[in-house]
Amino acid sequence: MPTLFDPFTAGDIALSNRIVMAPLTRNRSPGAVPGTMTATYYAQRASAGLLITEATAITQQGQGYADVPGLYAPDQLAGWRRVTDAVHAEGGKIVVQMWHVGRISHASLQPAGGAPVAPSAITAKAKTYIVNADGSGEFVATSQPRALALDELAGIVEDYRRAARAAIDAGFDGVEVHAANGYLIDQFLRSGSNQRTDAYGGSIENRARLLVEVMEAITTEIGAGRTAIRISPVTPANDASDPDPQPLFDYVVRQLARWPLSYIHVIEGATGGARDFQQGDTPFDYAALRESYAEAGGAGAWMVNNGYDGTLAETVVADGRADLVAFGKPFIANPDLVRRLRERAQLNTPDTKTFYGGGEKGYLDYPTLP
Repeated sequence: MPTLFDPFTAGDIALSNRIVMAPLTRNRSPGAVPGTMTATYYAQRASAGLLITEATAITQQGQGYADVPGLYAPDQLAGWRRVTDAVHAEGGKIVVQMWHVGRISHASLQPAGGAPVAPSAITAKAKTYIVNADGSGEFVATSQPRALALDELAGIVEDYRRAARAAIDAGFDGVEVHAANGYLIDQFLRSGSNQRTDAYGGSIENRARLLVEVMEAITTEIGAGRTAIRISPVTPANDASDPDPQPLFDYVVRQLARWPLSYIHVIEGATGGARDFQQGDTPFDYAALRESYAEAGGAGAWMVNNGYDGTLAETVVADGRADLVAFGKPFIANPDLVRRLRERAQLNTPDTKTFYGGGEKGYLDYPTLP
């Protein structure tokens, strides 16, 4: 019977255990450059079987929040090299979560102050975080987006391919494509944000076309065994909506089965909220989703996320419902979370006031067990 603490191999990535640090935006990369604090932060948590970085923009167009890192400029890649070196020195493994936010952005963050891009010109009922000229920060409504032209989509796919190559060159063990939480790829998937009438809109097959093209480009560039993806079938995050998510995501995972991926990362329920949240008339069936993937020949590891504690994580791994379990907020306050779970020790309580932005306080100063 497998346990949470057993070694595991996800595609081409050998992990020391099945505990994963989920991507956690911390807004501590001024100028989109991860600094020395970032290297220390991830190295402190390298006992996880796998670290997934905070979401990292593949281009400036893909940037949606102030002080989040990028993966497209030389100084950003040099910063990430310091991070990967620090994690590997501690014996850890780390992948970068590749991000294009689409419409979840603000004109002040975009090249030349332009409009954010989206599948359709529908403004999200959502907010983003910007830093003003005087250095103060605030949450503001996202800007009105413009619809991507058909002839721009090949360039988006190329941006993902180029960023994946840059990530491997910067020392990452792999990449995770962010196709969840109402960002660009998820915007294309969902009928609430995609009202196109061309080959990328309308049918499920068309709405999933960009995702398939991105995955084909990345797996060809760096290999499927170092490529993963994150999906969130029912989350309402960032105004994501679809009235019938089950057939949509069953189709998505069947398409993903064409490549022997490292893993598929599934957010169950509302991201950071209720695990039993549903969109549409019926509860989402995550067991059926995995069955769809397996029936199509899917070989990637199955990673679950959202509201897991140690006991539930141990249960789903032991009974085969998941290969890997991702923990988010517990890793913020517990750099030694793996040890605490193993020893069933009390967890530190995170300071929510220091989640986003700031310096070392609430970032590097949480105590570990003696």
